[in-house]
Amino acid sequence: MDIKEIQNLIKFVAKSGASEVKLEMEDVKITIKTGSGKPETTIVQAAPMAGIPQMPAAAPTPQVPVSEAPAPVAANNDEDKYIVVKSPIIGTFYRKPAPDKPNFVEVGTDISTGDTVCVIEAMKLFNEIESEISGKIVKVLVDDSTPVEFDQPLFLVDPS
Repeated sequence: MDIKEIQNLIKFVAKSGASEVKLEMEDVKITIKTGSGKPETTIVQAAPMAGIPQMPAAAPTPQVPVSEAPAPVAANNDEDKYIVVKSPIIGTFYRKPAPDKPNFVEVGTDISTGDTVCVIEAMKLFNEIESEISGKIVKVLVDDSTPVEFDQPLFLVDPS
């Protein structure tokens, strides 16, 4: 089973609304659980048998954390007091929940722990990113509807 087949299976399970799907084949065991709205995928592959060519192991789909722990900015002295909210996953960054809705946060918005600051779409799943800190949004570092990488800075927050 290759990565494309696994991705298609995850998409199918997400669309079907099933809470758990288990698939066992000769050399691969896959369990996909969709509990709190976020899919969880476990892939277990048996040890290769001697003399039989083995396909490369598929990388398991990473668990998607609800939010990323803030990290201090190592920039100039003016920005040393700010905290960076970083992307916990790779995907497409959206500042609002839908095209006809307002942005989650703007520069100057006061946020609290647990407030949704953006949405990142990965494999057709929209993951709400929540703040783990309280403070005021000082700067939005990413444009709306653009791709983001893991650990990429998204926002500067003044915790004071």
